[in-house]
Amino acid sequence: MPETPDSPVNHLRGAALIADEVSRLAAKPGVYRMMNEDGDVLYVGKAKSLKARVSSYAKPGGHSNRITRMIAETRSMEFVITASETEALLLEANLIKQLKPRYNVILRDDKSFPYILIAEDHASPQLLKHRGARKRKGAYYGPFASATAVNNTLNTLQKAFLLRSCADSVFVNRTRPCLLHQIKRCSAPCVALIPDADYAGLVREAKTFLDGDSRAVQQQLSIEMEEAAAALEFERAAKLRDRIRALTYVQGSQDINSDGVSEADIFAIFAEGGQACVQVFFFRAGQNWGNHAFFPKHDREEETPAILSAFMAQFYDGREPPALILTNEAPDQQELLAQALSLKAGRKVTLATPQRGDKRSIMDQALMNAREALSRRMAESASQLKSLARLSEVLGLDAPPRRIEVYDNSHISGANAVGAMIVAGPDGFEKKHYRKYNMKSADLTPGDDYAMMREVLTRRFSRMMKETDEETRPDLIIIDGGKGQLSAALGVFEELGLDPQAEGIALIGVAKPRRENEAGEKRVDRTMGAVGEQIVMPGKDPFLLAPRDPALFFIQRLRDEAHRFAIGAHRAKRKKAMGQNPIDDIPGVGPSKKRALLNHFGSAKEVARAKPEDLTAVEGVSEALAQRIYDYFRGA
Repeated sequence: MPETPDSPVNHLRGAALIADEVSRLAAKPGVYRMMNEDGDVLYVGKAKSLKARVSSYAKPGGHSNRITRMIAETRSMEFVITASETEALLLEANLIKQLKPRYNVILRDDKSFPYILIAEDHASPQLLKHRGARKRKGAYYGPFASATAVNNTLNTLQKAFLLRSCADSVFVNRTRPCLLHQIKRCSAPCVALIPDADYAGLVREAKTFLDGDSRAVQQQLSIEMEEAAAALEFERAAKLRDRIRALTYVQGSQDINSDGVSEADIFAIFAEGGQACVQVFFFRAGQNWGNHAFFPKHDREEETPAILSAFMAQFYDGREPPALILTNEAPDQQELLAQALSLKAGRKVTLATPQRGDKRSIMDQALMNAREALSRRMAESASQLKSLARLSEVLGLDAPPRRIEVYDNSHISGANAVGAMIVAGPDGFEKKHYRKYNMKSADLTPGDDYAMMREVLTRRFSRMMKETDEETRPDLIIIDGGKGQLSAALGVFEELGLDPQAEGIALIGVAKPRRENEAGEKRVDRTMGAVGEQIVMPGKDPFLLAPRDPALFFIQRLRDEAHRFAIGAHRAKRKKAMGQNPIDDIPGVGPSKKRALLNHFGSAKEVARAKPEDLTAVEGVSEALAQRIYDYFRGA
């Protein structure tokens, strides 16, 4: 799909620019992008005829306030011709997800859903949880709404089908059965306690079950149990009984009755007060595999069919759609959307809106969940707005902050030091904007919290100065610390040539109150710290908020979230450092040579002790590499 040549450089804007572009457009299907003067994409759209669709923006009047603002901000446009309107719809969804234009409906919580994988790249297939690209050979089942739903199902499948879950490297090195075999969750193919043909039979049964034919599997197991009991093979009959119980548990643990729905995705949208919630339920193998609530970003004027259509197109960009998709109301251009999803899946995908029967009953429950989820979110947003308003009042800000950034550090005696930034706003914590900072400065003294804070803020605001997106600029910065940390932050702004007041950025430090003891030493006052935090602001005396002030609770919640994120990042870094092998950092030693060295010497410690002539005895290690390894461990 080649892109059309760039438009001639001109000084037209808004409707005049669009009219100028229309004069050169063909009546062909494709995708168009509208950009502002900074080159940021305002809107991505698709059309069966680019000329007809884009020309509608050049006509005066008849537009909503949102479209009028978008047209006025447009300074340039780009176009891509496609072979069909279906391809245009798929490309549009892909570009919206990548570019996140301001005036499009955007799927904000675009996380990867987990699947169950029966990996078949080994003689004894492995049962495991999978997330991400489908690169391994095997059968994939899902999606599941959460990792918890996958784990619960995996636990039950292990009891029912006794498939191994261990990694191939563990499988190869086993000399005796593991604990999973002892608790009757694995048939132990690693030590040949089950013939290959019998294990292959278990794999087939698991696939049959996950494909939806659970009754056939259960009936077969019942027949085998009765035959074993008749043959007085009571131990085998007991094992089969336990497997049947596990299958019965899976079939019975459904939150919503799935009669009549074998494999489908259920979409229910509910909108109120300019916000919308889309509840997605996943049904596979005749079972409810969980649900997830989404709150797409959209203009208040958007109608629910348009929101739902845009949401679904983005939702399936990168995901395989099932054969049946049910919605509580018909999305815009339903037939075109079905064609696009069919093209993507390589098979027929049906979109339907059930009106009666079991499917309608399930849809009603999904809609009820969407309504309740939106109600909870709006209540949380109202509470958040009140907290922001009160915080603005006690800090003397001109308006409630739109974006709050909170900074904290975490380390143990300077080791594995990590700086952290969390972000909060009217919608609560915005976790996609969280950032962690590994300390890079060679001059940093271990344990110097002030220097760590300076490095974090320098990196953050040096980057901000290069960005043009106003939405990433904070209104309020909260530093975990007192006067010292706040002074370090102000010093960073001074070095960067930024005036916080001119930039509309307020800074505060949050610390435990301190008092001097009889020896004149300053200590944290535990009694005061139990009821409040000391607020430090530039040019003002430190002060405490009233113990029951909502602003105090809000600040503490922000600080605690920053603590949690910083400590989590520090622990992850420490765990990674503990698991690192010193051989990994030697230039010229890749995975194969590392494996050969460890197999020859037994451990990295013995590799470090080895002489060059001993190292050359390892296959693939030349004299030059042996000398390099020897010098590495001796700091040469």
